[in-house]
Amino acid sequence: MIGFSQLPSLHPELRRILRDLTLNRGIGSAWIPSQLRWVLLNRLGADVRKSYISPGCFFGGNTVSIGEGTFINCDCFFDCADVVTIGANVRIGMRCTFVTGTHQIAGPKQRAGSEESAPIDVGDGTWIGASVTVLPGVTIGAGAVVAAGSVVVRDVAAHTLVAGVPARFIRVLAADQ
Repeated sequence: MIGFSQLPSLHPELRRILRDLTLNRGIGSAWIPSQLRWVLLNRLGADVRKSYISPGCFFGGNTVSIGEGTFINCDCFFDCADVVTIGANVRIGMRCTFVTGTHQIAGPKQRAGSEESAPIDVGDGTWIGASVTVLPGVTIGAGAVVAAGSVVVRDVAAHTLVAGVPARFIRVLAADQ
């Protein structure tokens, strides 16, 4: 199997459509065993170690890196406008959103200005609860916990618990267990 970037004769929009169909309708469907998704994502150019990726996850491209032993629950969204790095042994709850692309604020005629993107980095052993949104440029430190429903707009220190909209520091977690 070859990656879509190796099909230079295809129009870029057709290549994007084929990638989306393969990644999100094929590999992301319930017909593909979750334990096999990581292998197929690798074949399409993503850097995914042996992990469990539930059905219904959306990948906007192959700029994702997922560490070994990670569990991603159903219906998660990775826009992949920039690199998303998920460490090893991470747990991600259902319906989480990882947004790497955004816009600058522009003038009054159209507030969404020029596009920009920034990577997201999630450290090893992190637990991200259900329906969390992580915004561009955020680093979540190793062993951190992000409570369900939180919106992470700034970096999270290792071994801390954050919660809320926007996510705020709640407490330090033990780092030696």
